[in-house]
Amino acid sequence: MSLILLADDSPHALRMGEQILREEGYEVVCAASAADATRWLAAVHPDVVIADAYLPGWSGAEFCPQVKAASRHTRVILTAGALETCDEPAARRMGGDAFLRKPFEASLVAAVVAPLVREAGLDKYAASPARNEEIQALVARAVEEELPRMVEEITRKVLLALPR
Repeated sequence: MSLILLADDSPHALRMGEQILREEGYEVVCAASAADATRWLAAVHPDVVIADAYLPGWSGAEFCPQVKAASRHTRVILTAGALETCDEPAARRMGGDAFLRKPFEASLVAAVVAPLVREAGLDKYAASPARNEEIQALVARAVEEELPRMVEEITRKVLLALPR
């Protein structure tokens, strides 16, 4: 199950966001402050962080590099209220992957979160180039060892299937 860290100082936004995300099947950890969000980030290594761009203690754009430094696979969605200004291009330059306006609309949250969760999962399990080479060598060795047996078995089956 994918884990999402939801950071917002608004109890209402936390409740609504948590409800929407849980109904979509995600595990959710909530943080009401920048300090809590930073602690949870280190403790749970979420797939996606959804953070208020104006959480007291830091701006969301400042938090993005922190998230990316802690875990290369984690995606970041910044949020802001309908009347709050937010420099979306600057947030993207700092590492933000998406932006959502509050109040949250369930179908929009789901549409933004799902592809980022998939991307995070792919990155999380992607091997490093050195590990890729190691895996490739192991597979080649296994094929080399099993190939003669497989050829023999296939040949036997073909011979049995041929008309007499």
